[in-house]
Amino acid sequence: MVVLSVPAEVTVILLDIEGTTTPIAFVKDTLFPYIKENVKEYLQTHWEEEECQQDVSLLRKQAEEDAHLDGAVPIPAASGNGVDDLQQMIQAVVDNVYWQMSHDRKTTALKQLQGHMWRAAFTAGCLKAEFFADVVPAVRKWREAGMKVYIYSSGSVEAQKLLFGHSTEGDILELVDGHFDTKIGHKVESESYRKIADSIGCSTNNILFLTDVTLEASAAEEADVHVAVVVRPGNAGLTDDEKTYYNLITSFSELYLPSA
Repeated sequence: MVVLSVPAEVTVILLDIEGTTTPIAFVKDTLFPYIKENVKEYLQTHWEEEECQQDVSLLRKQAEEDAHLDGAVPIPAASGNGVDDLQQMIQAVVDNVYWQMSHDRKTTALKQLQGHMWRAAFTAGCLKAEFFADVVPAVRKWREAGMKVYIYSSGSVEAQKLLFGHSTEGDILELVDGHFDTKIGHKVESESYRKIADSIGCSTNNILFLTDVTLEASAAEEADVHVAVVVRPGNAGLTDDEKTYYNLITSFSELYLPSA
Protein backbone atom coordinates (compact mmCIF):
# COMPACT_ATOMS: atom_id res chain seq x y z
CA MET A 1 0.00 0.00 0.00
CA VAL A 2 1.15 3.53 -0.82
CA VAL A 3 1.58 5.68 2.28
CA LEU A 4 1.49 9.44 1.92
CA SER A 5 2.70 11.36 4.95
CA VAL A 6 0.60 14.43 5.71
CA PRO A 7 2.81 17.52 6.19
CA ALA A 8 3.12 18.50 9.86
CA GLU A 9 1.63 22.00 9.27
CA VAL A 10 -1.66 20.55 7.98
CA THR A 11 -4.56 21.03 10.41
CA VAL A 12 -7.46 21.00 7.93
CA ILE A 13 -8.49 18.36 5.40
CA LEU A 14 -10.66 19.71 2.58
CA LEU A 15 -12.61 17.09 0.64
CA ASP A 16 -14.19 17.05 -2.80
CA ILE A 17 -17.23 14.74 -3.02
CA GLU A 18 -17.84 13.27 -6.49
CA GLY A 19 -15.05 10.82 -7.36
CA THR A 20 -13.34 11.44 -3.99
CA THR A 21 -15.69 10.47 -1.15
CA THR A 22 -18.52 9.21 -3.35
CA PRO A 23 -18.47 7.12 -6.54
CA ILE A 24 -19.05 9.16 -9.69
CA ALA A 25 -21.49 6.40 -10.65
CA PHE A 26 -23.76 7.32 -7.72
CA VAL A 27 -24.05 10.89 -8.98
CA LYS A 28 -24.26 9.91 -12.66
CA ASP A 29 -26.41 6.78 -12.39
CA THR A 30 -28.59 7.57 -9.34
CA LEU A 31 -28.86 11.28 -8.49
CA PHE A 32 -29.17 12.79 -11.96
CA PRO A 33 -31.50 10.12 -13.39
CA TYR A 34 -33.72 10.63 -10.31
CA ILE A 35 -34.22 14.28 -11.38
CA LYS A 36 -35.11 13.36 -14.96
CA GLU A 37 -37.52 10.63 -13.91
CA ASN A 38 -39.29 12.67 -11.24
CA VAL A 39 -39.13 16.37 -12.18
CA LYS A 40 -42.57 16.49 -13.83
CA GLU A 41 -44.32 14.75 -10.93
CA TYR A 42 -42.42 16.92 -8.43
CA LEU A 43 -43.53 20.14 -10.16
CA GLN A 44 -47.14 18.98 -10.36
CA THR A 45 -47.15 18.05 -6.66
CA HIS A 46 -45.38 21.16 -5.33
CA TRP A 47 -46.40 23.80 -7.90
CA GLU A 48 -48.49 25.93 -5.54
CA GLU A 49 -45.75 26.07 -2.87
CA GLU A 50 -43.73 29.27 -2.56
CA GLU A 51 -40.38 27.43 -2.75
CA CYS A 52 -41.36 25.74 -6.01
CA GLN A 53 -42.54 29.05 -7.48
CA GLN A 54 -39.20 30.63 -6.54
CA ASP A 55 -37.41 27.74 -8.29
CA VAL A 56 -39.52 28.24 -11.43
CA SER A 57 -38.92 32.02 -11.40
CA LEU A 58 -35.17 31.46 -11.19
CA LEU A 59 -35.31 28.92 -14.04
CA ARG A 60 -37.39 31.36 -16.14
CA LYS A 61 -34.83 34.13 -15.53
CA GLN A 62 -32.03 31.73 -16.52
CA ALA A 63 -33.96 30.75 -19.65
CA GLU A 64 -34.19 34.43 -20.63
CA GLU A 65 -30.41 34.76 -20.21
CA ASP A 66 -29.93 31.59 -22.31
CA ALA A 67 -32.27 32.73 -25.11
CA HIS A 68 -29.33 33.29 -27.50
CA LEU A 69 -28.02 29.74 -27.05
CA ASP A 70 -28.74 27.06 -29.63
CA GLY A 71 -31.68 24.85 -28.57
CA ALA A 72 -32.42 26.84 -25.39
CA VAL A 73 -35.92 26.17 -24.02
CA PRO A 74 -37.99 29.24 -23.00
CA ILE A 75 -40.34 29.13 -19.99
CA PRO A 76 -43.47 31.26 -20.58
CA ALA A 77 -45.01 33.36 -17.83
CA ALA A 78 -48.45 32.32 -16.54
CA SER A 79 -51.28 33.68 -18.70
CA GLY A 80 -54.08 32.54 -16.39
CA ASN A 81 -55.76 30.24 -18.92
CA GLY A 82 -56.42 27.41 -16.52
CA VAL A 83 -55.28 23.78 -16.49
CA ASP A 84 -53.96 23.63 -20.07
CA ASP A 85 -51.84 26.72 -19.48
CA LEU A 86 -50.45 25.20 -16.26
CA GLN A 87 -49.59 21.90 -17.93
CA GLN A 88 -47.86 23.72 -20.79
CA MET A 89 -45.81 25.73 -18.32
CA ILE A 90 -44.84 22.66 -16.31
CA GLN A 91 -43.81 20.90 -19.53
CA ALA A 92 -41.70 23.93 -20.51
CA VAL A 93 -39.89 23.78 -17.15
CA VAL A 94 -39.33 20.01 -17.57
CA ASP A 95 -37.96 20.55 -21.09
CA ASN A 96 -35.71 23.35 -19.86
CA VAL A 97 -34.34 21.16 -17.04
CA TYR A 98 -33.69 18.32 -19.54
CA TRP A 99 -31.92 20.74 -21.89
CA GLN A 100 -29.72 22.19 -19.13
CA MET A 101 -28.83 18.71 -17.84
CA SER A 102 -28.01 17.44 -21.34
CA HIS A 103 -25.46 20.28 -21.59
CA ASP A 104 -24.14 19.63 -18.06
CA ARG A 105 -25.03 23.18 -17.02
CA LYS A 106 -24.11 24.20 -13.47
CA THR A 107 -26.51 27.13 -13.18
CA THR A 108 -27.73 28.19 -9.76
CA ALA A 109 -31.33 27.87 -11.00
CA LEU A 110 -30.89 24.22 -12.00
CA LYS A 111 -28.88 23.33 -8.89
CA GLN A 112 -31.50 24.93 -6.63
CA LEU A 113 -34.38 22.86 -8.08
CA GLN A 114 -32.26 19.69 -8.04
CA GLY A 115 -31.33 20.36 -4.41
CA HIS A 116 -34.96 20.73 -3.38
CA MET A 117 -35.93 17.55 -5.24
CA TRP A 118 -33.09 15.58 -3.64
CA ARG A 119 -34.04 16.93 -0.23
CA ALA A 120 -37.57 15.57 -0.63
CA ALA A 121 -36.21 12.21 -1.84
CA PHE A 122 -33.56 11.82 0.90
CA THR A 123 -36.01 12.89 3.61
CA ALA A 124 -38.58 10.37 2.36
CA GLY A 125 -35.91 7.64 2.34
CA CYS A 126 -36.11 7.20 -1.45
CA LEU A 127 -32.38 7.97 -1.78
CA LYS A 128 -29.33 7.19 0.36
CA ALA A 129 -25.88 8.59 -0.40
CA GLU A 130 -23.03 6.19 -1.07
CA PHE A 131 -19.50 6.66 0.28
CA PHE A 132 -16.38 4.63 -0.44
CA ALA A 133 -15.74 2.16 2.42
CA ASP A 134 -12.52 3.91 3.52
CA VAL A 135 -14.06 7.38 3.89
CA VAL A 136 -15.93 7.35 7.21
CA PRO A 137 -13.27 5.40 9.21
CA ALA A 138 -10.57 7.76 7.90
CA VAL A 139 -12.54 10.92 8.71
CA ARG A 140 -13.19 9.65 12.24
CA LYS A 141 -9.46 8.98 12.66
CA TRP A 142 -8.50 12.44 11.37
CA ARG A 143 -10.90 14.11 13.77
CA GLU A 144 -9.57 12.05 16.68
CA ALA A 145 -6.10 13.33 15.72
CA GLY A 146 -7.41 16.90 16.06
CA MET A 147 -7.90 17.63 12.35
CA LYS A 148 -10.77 19.75 11.03
CA VAL A 149 -12.64 18.34 8.04
CA TYR A 150 -14.41 20.54 5.47
CA ILE A 151 -16.20 19.82 2.20
CA TYR A 152 -15.75 21.80 -1.04
CA SER A 153 -17.98 20.70 -3.90
CA SER A 154 -19.68 22.26 -6.91
CA GLY A 155 -22.92 20.78 -5.54
CA SER A 156 -24.75 23.25 -3.28
CA VAL A 157 -24.11 23.26 0.48
CA GLU A 158 -27.70 22.08 0.91
CA ALA A 159 -27.10 19.09 -1.40
CA GLN A 160 -23.85 18.28 0.44
CA LYS A 161 -25.64 18.23 3.79
CA LEU A 162 -28.29 15.91 2.34
CA LEU A 163 -25.59 13.43 1.25
CA PHE A 164 -23.87 13.41 4.63
CA GLY A 165 -27.15 13.46 6.56
CA HIS A 166 -28.78 10.55 4.67
CA SER A 167 -26.09 8.04 3.77
CA THR A 168 -25.68 4.27 3.74
CA GLU A 169 -23.50 4.94 6.83
CA GLY A 170 -26.35 6.82 8.53
CA ASP A 171 -26.20 10.52 9.48
CA ILE A 172 -22.51 11.49 9.36
CA LEU A 173 -22.97 15.27 9.23
CA GLU A 174 -21.37 15.54 12.68
CA LEU A 175 -18.05 14.48 11.13
CA VAL A 176 -17.89 17.63 8.98
CA ASP A 177 -16.83 21.01 10.38
CA GLY A 178 -18.19 23.05 7.47
CA HIS A 179 -19.21 23.16 3.81
CA PHE A 180 -18.23 25.26 0.79
CA ASP A 181 -19.74 25.39 -2.69
CA THR A 182 -19.17 27.57 -5.76
CA LYS A 183 -20.64 30.61 -3.99
CA ILE A 184 -17.13 31.06 -2.54
CA GLY A 185 -15.68 30.70 -6.05
CA HIS A 186 -15.09 28.08 -8.73
CA LYS A 187 -12.94 25.09 -7.90
CA VAL A 188 -10.49 25.73 -10.75
CA GLU A 189 -9.68 29.26 -9.48
CA SER A 190 -6.87 29.59 -6.93
CA GLU A 191 -8.55 32.58 -5.25
CA SER A 192 -11.35 30.24 -4.05
CA TYR A 193 -8.87 28.35 -1.87
CA ARG A 194 -7.54 31.57 -0.32
CA LYS A 195 -11.11 32.56 0.53
CA ILE A 196 -11.74 29.15 2.10
CA ALA A 197 -8.61 29.49 4.26
CA ASP A 198 -9.75 32.98 5.34
CA SER A 199 -13.20 31.65 6.16
CA ILE A 200 -11.78 28.77 8.24
CA GLY A 201 -9.26 31.11 9.89
CA CYS A 202 -6.10 29.30 8.86
CA SER A 203 -3.28 29.68 6.36
CA THR A 204 -3.60 28.01 2.95
CA ASN A 205 -0.59 25.79 3.75
CA ASN A 206 -2.49 24.41 6.77
CA ILE A 207 -4.91 22.76 4.31
CA LEU A 208 -4.65 19.41 2.51
CA PHE A 209 -7.13 19.21 -0.39
CA LEU A 210 -8.21 15.80 -1.70
CA THR A 211 -9.77 15.80 -5.18
CA ASP A 212 -9.94 13.58 -8.26
CA VAL A 213 -9.68 16.56 -10.68
CA THR A 214 -6.18 17.75 -11.55
CA LEU A 215 -7.38 21.21 -12.68
CA GLU A 216 -8.73 21.72 -9.16
CA ALA A 217 -5.53 20.32 -7.65
CA SER A 218 -3.48 22.75 -9.74
CA ALA A 219 -5.61 25.76 -8.66
CA ALA A 220 -5.29 24.74 -5.00
CA GLU A 221 -1.50 24.32 -5.31
CA GLU A 222 -1.26 27.80 -6.81
CA ALA A 223 -2.77 29.09 -3.57
CA ASP A 224 -0.14 27.17 -1.54
CA VAL A 225 -2.59 24.44 -0.47
CA HIS A 226 -1.24 20.88 -0.10
CA VAL A 227 -2.85 18.47 -2.55
CA ALA A 228 -3.33 14.75 -3.15
CA VAL A 229 -5.18 13.41 -6.18
CA VAL A 230 -7.59 10.59 -5.41
CA VAL A 231 -7.70 7.72 -7.90
CA ARG A 232 -11.00 5.82 -7.67
CA PRO A 233 -12.85 3.29 -9.88
CA GLY A 234 -14.79 5.16 -12.56
CA ASN A 235 -12.75 8.38 -12.33
CA ALA A 236 -11.21 10.00 -15.40
CA GLY A 237 -7.77 8.66 -16.29
CA LEU A 238 -4.62 10.67 -15.58
CA THR A 239 -1.83 11.44 -18.03
CA ASP A 240 1.67 10.05 -17.37
CA ASP A 241 2.81 13.59 -16.48
CA GLU A 242 -0.02 13.97 -13.94
CA LYS A 243 0.78 10.58 -12.42
CA THR A 244 4.41 11.63 -12.01
CA TYR A 245 3.71 15.14 -10.75
CA TYR A 246 0.93 14.67 -8.19
CA ASN A 247 0.80 12.71 -4.95
CA LEU A 248 -1.73 9.96 -5.71
CA ILE A 249 -3.83 7.92 -3.29
CA THR A 250 -6.41 5.22 -4.00
CA SER A 251 -7.84 5.21 -0.46
CA PHE A 252 -8.02 7.67 2.44
CA SER A 253 -6.36 4.96 4.55
CA GLU A 254 -3.12 5.69 2.64
CA LEU A 255 -2.77 9.07 4.37
CA TYR A 256 -0.44 8.90 7.34
CA LEU A 257 -0.74 11.56 10.05
CA PRO A 258 2.65 11.94 11.78
CA SER A 259 0.88 13.63 14.72
CA ALA A 260 -1.60 10.78 15.22
